[in-house]
Amino acid sequence: TGPGANPHCSNGERQNSPRACPGRYPVYPMDRIPALDAASSNVFYARGDCGHGVPSAKWQSQLRDARRRIEDLAAAVELPVHALPFSAEAERDFPLRVPRAFAARMRPGDPRDPLLLQVLAARAEEDSDPAFTRDPLAEASRYAGTPGVLRKYHGRALLLVSTQCAINCRYCFRRHYPYGDNAVSSKQRLDDIDRLLGEAQLRELILSGGDPLLLSDRQIGTIVERIASRRPEITLRIHTRLPVVIPDRITGALLRVLRAHTAQVVMVLHSNHPHEIDEATGLAIARLRDAGITVLNQSVLLAGVNDRAEVLAALSDRLFAHGALPYYLHRLDRVAGARHFDVPLEQSRRILGRLAALRPGYLVPKLVTETPGAASKQEIAPLYPCGDTRTALTSTP
Repeated sequence: TGPGANPHCSNGERQNSPRACPGRYPVYPMDRIPALDAASSNVFYARGDCGHGVPSAKWQSQLRDARRRIEDLAAAVELPVHALPFSAEAERDFPLRVPRAFAARMRPGDPRDPLLLQVLAARAEEDSDPAFTRDPLAEASRYAGTPGVLRKYHGRALLLVSTQCAINCRYCFRRHYPYGDNAVSSKQRLDDIDRLLGEAQLRELILSGGDPLLLSDRQIGTIVERIASRRPEITLRIHTRLPVVIPDRITGALLRVLRAHTAQVVMVLHSNHPHEIDEATGLAIARLRDAGITVLNQSVLLAGVNDRAEVLAALSDRLFAHGALPYYLHRLDRVAGARHFDVPLEQSRRILGRLAALRPGYLVPKLVTETPGAASKQEIAPLYPCGDTRTALTSTP
């Protein structure tokens, strides 16, 4: 550990030793993982303990106790409300919701903190632009006939199994999605799964939402059991932000449920900045990996949050230190209210090119965009520091 840090846990064991925390998995040493100062590209080193101090309340209690008032969020960053570019109108359109574990990682006194900017209902959301719509991926219109089921790509099916998230991210492409019009009962969901599993070409079932880990362990277990009994070779993929914003969601009971599926289980996390990956999140990732689950991460390229290669490099480092790999770096989907997060295409390509020069290929996510009706995500080629003449867009499976 760093100078002045206590190298031992309260039980006398050395940090990160297998016996350090009874009942917990060992945590990778955070003092070796670079993080970025929000105000510059300088690297500093974050210290952490072996998991002590992680909120002990059950994840359901943490969910209920999320910060939902601007006064509470301002208090979390130790700023008066008037120091923040808050918009009550934007908050009415898309309510504020921030778990306390996530808010605790924000830098006190910094109104431009990259985690704060992701969740603050800002005045910039009031700026309208006809290019930014309420249904940027045409999900509500294209799939109106199959509520709760999206069939975008060959061999895969996506189920919207939850209508809410634990955190409301201001750039979310589904922030205006009509969940009420597309909600289905548990019975209908299982009927949909049975129908999909009857298709010979189906290779992967994706749980999305909202956040699928907001379902109870029993509900998730019912889905896993249905898939395992009918098509045990099917890959189960889960897209979730819970292990990042409420890491205590990754319980032993949940892991036992997921291990019941005999084929591959892939969990795709969503984090955008290295400050999101703290000790508790690292523990959650480690537990998933120890349970045999493949852990990937996808990010959204956001102006003012992670639009520098050094920030993305630090995020890849932190993820990899705990056993997760960067997967996709999405260009912003043009959803109404999120224009201020948009990073121009050429700048996006230059950022990725710089990232490729800083890190090996397995720590460089694919920069992609999604076009409604396309057969796949479209990969965007980097602009390398020395220049690049390749075509900007290529198809990726």
